[in-house]
Formats: sequence, C-alpha cells, structure tokens
Amino acid sequence: MVQTSDTILARLMGLHPKVIDLTLDRLERLLAALDHPERGIPPAIHIAGTNGKGSTQAMIRAGLEADGKAVHAYTSPHLAHFHERIRLAGQLIGEPALAAYLDECEAKNDGQPITFFEITTAAAFLAFSRHQADYTLLEVGLGGRLDATNVITPALSVITPIDIDHQQFLGETMQEIAGEKAGIIKRGVPVIIGPQNDAALDVVEARAARLGAPVLAYGQHWHVQREHDRLVFQDEHGLLDLPLPVLPGPHQIQNAGIALAALRAMGASAEACEAAVSQAQWPARMQRLRQGPLVEHAHAHGAELWLDGGHNPAAGAAIAATLDQLPARPTHLICGMLNTKDVRGYLEPLSHHARSLHAVAIPGEPNTLPAATTCQAAAAAGFATTFEADDVAQALMKITQETENARILICGSLYLAGRILRENA
Repeated sequence: MVQTSDTILARLMGLHPKVIDLTLDRLERLLAALDHPERGIPPAIHIAGTNGKGSTQAMIRAGLEADGKAVHAYTSPHLAHFHERIRLAGQLIGEPALAAYLDECEAKNDGQPITFFEITTAAAFLAFSRHQADYTLLEVGLGGRLDATNVITPALSVITPIDIDHQQFLGETMQEIAGEKAGIIKRGVPVIIGPQNDAALDVVEARAARLGAPVLAYGQHWHVQREHDRLVFQDEHGLLDLPLPVLPGPHQIQNAGIALAALRAMGASAEACEAAVSQAQWPARMQRLRQGPLVEHAHAHGAELWLDGGHNPAAGAAIAATLDQLPARPTHLICGMLNTKDVRGYLEPLSHHARSLHAVAIPGEPNTLPAATTCQAAAAAGFATTFEADDVAQALMKITQETENARILICGSLYLAGRILRENA
C-alpha cells in the first residue's frame, strides 16, 4: 500500500522531542547516508533575514522565470499544504514524488533523532538534485548559521532586513541575531544586503570582510525608492524605472530592491527585472481574500476581508504602513498569535489604525496564545476596544453585525493564515 505524504510527515514529527533544535550534525549525517544530494542541486541563491524573505524570493523567482530559467524553490512554513514548501522547476511538488522522497529519507534515517525541518529539508535537497533546473532558491527556516539549509555553498547570498525575533533561539541583542543571520555568508560568495540598522549592518559586513565575500549593500552599491507611483532602482549598471510592486505595502519597495540587486548580480535582463515586481505572487502578505464562505459573509455586509501572516514588531509596522495607503474604511482586526512572539510589540503600530481587535486562539496549535491573553496585550498596546471570540467566524459575524463597509484584517500568525486559506480556497 502506497503511503501518503501526510502519513509519513506525521511519523517524522515524532523523531525528535523538540520542534526546533539548532545544529547541523543530524542533517549532515542523513545527507551523507543519502550520498550528499545537497552537492548536486542547481546553483543556489540562499536567503536569510527576519522579514521579507518570502516576498524577496517570490520576486527573484518571477524575474528568473521571465528570463526563461527553470527554478527550484524551498520555503517554509507552508500555509495550506506541505507541498508549497518545495517547488520543482516552477511547479509545486506532486504527491507521488513528495511521498517517495520523504519515504527514502525516513528509511535512510533509520529511526535516529532528527527534527521535522531537518529531515524534510533533506527531502527537498533530494528532489532538487534529481530534477533539472537553472537555479535553486533556498529560504532559511530560522536564523542562518545553524539552519538546515546552511549545508550548501551558494552562488549568491541574500540578507533581507534583520530585526528582533526568535530571541529564545538566536540571542537577545540585534548583534547576536545579525551574527546568526550572517552565518549564511560563505568565503568568496557575493552577498546582497538589504536595508539594515547600523548594529546589524556592522555585524554582517564584518563577517563578509573576514570571508572575502563581495558585498552589494543597500545605500552603498544600490538604491531603491518610490517616485511618482513608480519604482526607481539604481546600481552600477544604471537606472531602472519600473512599475510599483504588485505585492501590496510600502515595505515591498525595499524587498523589490533586494530582489532586483540579486537579479542584476546574476545578469538578468531588464524584462526579468520588470517581471520581478509585476508578476510575483506571495499569499498571506496583505492579501485581499476574494472567495470562500468567510468572504461571502463579509461581502454580504459590504466588508472587505484581508489576510496577513506577519507576527513580529517589524511586520506590525509594515502592515500599519500598508493600511495608511489604502482608502479610508473602518478597520477591525481578528488576531491570533503564538505565545513565542512579542505580541505587544506587534500590535502597538496597529493600535492607531483599527477600531477594535477580536482575539482568537489558533486551532490545533499547542503554542497558541489564549484569546484572553491577546486581549490583555492589545489593551496594553493601545487598543481601546477588544473582544474574545471562539473562532474567526464568530469574530467576523460580530464585526459585520455592528459595522457596515468594514475592512477586516485577519492577522498575527502564518499558522492562522494557513488555516484561513485552507477553509476559503
């Protein structure tokens, strides 16, 4: 009987008592048993950072594909289905292939301790090594130095903006966190550096200098800005005058700049650069929902329904800036978060943009924050009106009963966003 990927993935969750346990030893053992598939993948672009990794990767992929390149891509976490994490030459991995690669990795691992992310990353490397492509895009899962993706020597490293997040794993200070992110920089391999605060930039540039890695940094080697509803990018190769990114929010300007700097370093065409900003798709980043039962209910009351999976203070600020640019509407939040996040820091920028916050627990997540605790954090962050709700549907019903033509944003966690997308596909 052929096993499904879901069956195998459920078993793999039990191979290690911790979800996160940062080290490369277990993965290197398994990769050796698999005859080192990570050494046979197409040239890799390795992307680390706190915010913007997924959007930047999506823009790089759109640009490369517009130039006719076949591109593998690895990202995490998934939203609706695990298959989203592995893209083979432009297409999401199919169920038979995924199940086969997971099964092979499980057999070679032979029951030894290994985290879920480590063994599934090995499966991704196995898949990438057996399918032809021109490039591989690898998004770091957590940190960089000890992340499971950091067993390769890429053709190009990319570091998006670094901020405070995951302190329990990466360190309490900006310098410590930047040191972990900069761990993806390899000797002699060029590195694109996005906008950074001075403390993070100093750490990243110092590591690049020690390793002789050529640096292409924002504000020094390339510039990006919005001018008259256009995106203007400039580097040593010249100036690009492009449409604004199709991905919403002013923060996507800097993400686009990072992607464009990477594409230019790879010799991409001007057409590829325009496709990067105009054709990229990345769900659950200020995504306007347009179908499904929740949307139907919202539309019946003249409401818009939006979804965002950001979950740290920088993400909260980015969402607030995006809301600033949208047409005026009464805005209400439906928020569910994990207990590992800086909830108050995330919510403070949003408190000036929303009339109310309706807190929910994230179904099926053991680390979910109780709704009552989210309400307490929201009140401390400046929200005058907070409510607890049993679920998103109940919160939506309350908002639409009391407010016509509302803008409703479901936010706070990629896990909550994934559940919403599964239920409203």
